[in-house]
Amino acid sequence: MSLVHIIDVESGNLQSLTNAIEYLGYEVKLVSSAEDLDIEKVSRLILPGVGNFGHFVDNLYSRGFEKPIREYIDSGKPIMGICVGIQTLFSSSEESLSSSGLGLIQGNLSKFNDSTKPVPEIGWNSCMPSGDLFFGIDPYKRYYFVHSYAAILDEHLEGKIRSDGWKIAKAKYGDEEFVAALYRDNVFATQFHPEKSSAAGLQVLRNFLKQEHPVTSYTSEEKKLLANDYSNFGLTRRIVACLDVRTNDQGDLVVTKGDQYDVREKSEGNDVRNLGKPVEMAQKYYTQGADEVTFLNITSFRDCPLKDTPMLEVLKRAAKTIFVPLTVGGGIKDIVDVDGTKKPAQEVASLYFQAGADKVSIGTDAVFAAEKFYSLGGRGDGTSPIETISKAYGAQAVVISVDPKKVYVDSPGSTKNKTFKSKIANEKGQEWCWYQCTIKGGRETRDVGVWELTRACEALGAGEILLNCIDKDGSNSGYDLELIEHVKDAVTIPVIASSGAGNPEHFEEAFTETRADACLGAGMFHRGEYTVGDVKKYLLQKGLKVRVDSFD
Repeated sequence: MSLVHIIDVESGNLQSLTNAIEYLGYEVKLVSSAEDLDIEKVSRLILPGVGNFGHFVDNLYSRGFEKPIREYIDSGKPIMGICVGIQTLFSSSEESLSSSGLGLIQGNLSKFNDSTKPVPEIGWNSCMPSGDLFFGIDPYKRYYFVHSYAAILDEHLEGKIRSDGWKIAKAKYGDEEFVAALYRDNVFATQFHPEKSSAAGLQVLRNFLKQEHPVTSYTSEEKKLLANDYSNFGLTRRIVACLDVRTNDQGDLVVTKGDQYDVREKSEGNDVRNLGKPVEMAQKYYTQGADEVTFLNITSFRDCPLKDTPMLEVLKRAAKTIFVPLTVGGGIKDIVDVDGTKKPAQEVASLYFQAGADKVSIGTDAVFAAEKFYSLGGRGDGTSPIETISKAYGAQAVVISVDPKKVYVDSPGSTKNKTFKSKIANEKGQEWCWYQCTIKGGRETRDVGVWELTRACEALGAGEILLNCIDKDGSNSGYDLELIEHVKDAVTIPVIASSGAGNPEHFEEAFTETRADACLGAGMFHRGEYTVGDVKKYLLQKGLKVRVDSFD
């Protein structure tokens, strides 16, 4: 009973799920071949997947898993599906109309409407069980979702599911209700990721493994604090902790922070600013309540084989005890390894996913991809890192890290790029401006604007924008609100506001005066001026819903 089997068709980050199950005291065996799935010896089976529905189910069929999965379900032993794993229970998905699911539920999956909200849904949402609670899913807790397609409910589909004996936990994203979890007999499945849903998710996973259905009770004050609030399409306001990681002059891997990307001390010695060790700091922010943790590799490991890249070890160690989404950026591109072997970006990304990352962030190569996109008349050729990684792992796995700087011009006709009239004129009295994209850590500029770049990257398959700002970096003066709105006008995917946060008020300002989907903090956390918890408490006092994991 202590061994848990996980079906592995190379679809996303299974390391985090493995880590979570081991953290709960169980052993894990990955099964990548149907011949290795001995039903007689399996007592707990998990069917997890991330990314494209067709890629996942086609692999299930081609690897011969369909028959043993059906036989296992018929045996009455517990099976759990996660993310694409729940989608596999349905007949089909409009994401891949030529591919067939297992058909335990006769229904079709469809894409969220992106005219009223960002798609993919990325963030922490509530689950509302209809009827009896199952496996401890708690309507007062938040769970982590990251998906574009879902079993979106109407009266017909919900009636069909219920008439077939399934219990449902529903979630609401914008004005669309969808299936967040299902349970019938020995089959349990969640659209959310329990292994990335912090303590609340770990509890659901533990309950499945133990086959228990506990109910949590709350005081009236606790219920008031945790009550559902759909002011942000159903999601809480995400607070992201970011760690810029590089080697210092002594060769140590450290977390640093720059002023307009200059990370060296101004004092004698001019050494790289050292704010701490990356894994320990990431763990601290997780404990404080960070909704996501981002590692940005801002150094180059040119003389290091890819398989030994220090960031892989950082991720492996962090993912063992940090159960919220982890993003890693820097070096996610086509490379030539130190032995001369060419490694495509998808293979590089897969190493990070295997180490425990949930998303990869692409910077300089995203600018090159956008330039090529426009040179080809507004299309990709399938070779950029954005396209290859999103095709294999899904749009939600690809974050574009943008480093723009504000450029004033006399009029919109002064540049080919999208301009707008700023509320803040420069010293010359100019009001029209655009945001010029940079590469190589802000050291070089390109003749492409942030509007054009982000639109191109969304078209190529990116699922989220990490919006930095060179002008604001290290200033502690607040986010560039005009920049955030400029980019939100350009794309329909989520946008993370970054650069400039110096106190909790700046987070409130970004969430109330722009359409930012998440806000990132770095220096103010690293220096110990404020904790992630301080920011969340402040936002709660201001009526902005955030995720609360405990009442400590």
